[in-house]
Amino acid sequence: MNTYTRVSVTSNLQEAQNKVQQLYREGFEREHIYVLMHSAEGTDFVANYTGAEQITMAEEGVLTSIANLFRSRGDGLRAKMRALGVPELEASRLEGELDKGKILVLATPSTEVREYNGADFQRTIL
Repeated sequence: MNTYTRVSVTSNLQEAQNKVQQLYREGFEREHIYVLMHSAEGTDFVANYTGAEQITMAEEGVLTSIANLFRSRGDGLRAKMRALGVPELEASRLEGELDKGKILVLATPSTEVREYNGADFQRTIL
């Protein structure tokens, strides 16, 4: 059973799709595998292409989701990653990867709402 949040940085749609399929084979449930790009439109396109989910209010929580309406895009992206258990420093680094046009594939062990710590996080990079 997977007990930690996983994040992979991918360079293109095919890599993202391969990573989504790999995470599914490893036991992550499809509804707990997410994709994220710098633009909302890009995220929507990649989610449809790969069959992955988008990070929504259900994962973020109502307060974070409302706050994101008033944040810069970068702050909002970091908040979305934090909502899935990505540590703050890692979220900042990963937001830089999004700035370069990369695609993040994130997977969580469940929808259980709890605070993650560093031991619950595993970064993988293709």
